[in-house]
Amino acid sequence: MAALSNEVKAFIVQALACFDTPAQVATSVREEFGIEVSRQQCESHDPTKSAGRDLAKRWRTLFEDTRKRFREERSEIPIANRAFRLRALGRMAEKAEAMKNMALTAQLLEQAAKEVGDVYVNRQTKNENPHDNVPPTRVQVDVVDARKPDAVT
Repeated sequence: MAALSNEVKAFIVQALACFDTPAQVATSVREEFGIEVSRQQCESHDPTKSAGRDLAKRWRTLFEDTRKRFREERSEIPIANRAFRLRALGRMAEKAEAMKNMALTAQLLEQAAKEVGDVYVNRQTKNENPHDNVPPTRVQVDVVDARKPDAVT
């Protein structure tokens, strides 16, 4: 287990606070700092896991503050914005169509339609007229012999 500088530890704690997995954090540390760290070593910097139960108060506070800020600033994350997602889906659909991958294009178009149609929004719609959803109280069925010329009723 490599001894980590405070800069690397802060990076790990903040990445974990933003809900990155230990594997993602280990890869990010390798790319950012050129240091090999294991997933287990990254997980030991997460106070919500049993491996991080002995994490220093300094890092625990940084984790909690970062997580709180991350949850509050969710609207600033581009993918949380519907217009951003639709633009990205549009680019992907165009690329898939250019590659003659019609199945993928159809899936992406369906995804965009669901996005626009509020399929992924947890919102209840309120009916303007409460009598619209009243079940019928009487159903009438007429049997007509279609072989007779005056069978139209």
